[in-house]
Amino acid sequence: MASPNDIRKGTVLNYENDLWVCVGFQRVSPGKGSSFVRTRLKSLSSGKVVENNFKAAESVTFEQVGFKKMQFIFGDEYTLTFMDGQSYEQVAIGRDVVGDDARFLKEGLDVTIIMHGEKAISMELPIKIEYVITQTDTAVKGDTASGNVLKDATMDNGLMVRVPIFAKEGDHILVSTETGDYVERIAK
Repeated sequence: MASPNDIRKGTVLNYENDLWVCVGFQRVSPGKGSSFVRTRLKSLSSGKVVENNFKAAESVTFEQVGFKKMQFIFGDEYTLTFMDGQSYEQVAIGRDVVGDDARFLKEGLDVTIIMHGEKAISMELPIKIEYVITQTDTAVKGDTASGNVLKDATMDNGLMVRVPIFAKEGDHILVSTETGDYVERIAK
């Protein structure tokens, strides 16, 4: 057992019979009463984010997890399969565990797999991913009169993203995995 004062960003806790990673914390020492640690915890199984306060006198259980760089190789209706580029070891994670983040995956994408023992329990995407626009409408003269105009575009993995009117098929762009929005065009 450990003290809540040892909680840091990235620490994995066993809390309410689930594994949670700390994505934010703040130590609070009020003028009256005992100090506590305010945390934002993300469930490694469901992806749900909750806020929780741990009193300084409480004890918490830290879990040892490993982080492996792996490459997405393929997915089916129920599972997503990743491969370690060094050992060629493959692990599968259920689509239900990955959730909405599965839409950002494309063949060959490097991700971080969180391992608890020998079991893959979660996946972390890069903050930005490069895609190629495979289909979008062409710009029409006069469309930019209203300012910041966006249009729909389909990426090389099937992802739909709203892009600026100047983007065209074949362009390489960066997309934020946190918001799903266009970030910038990459010169190739």
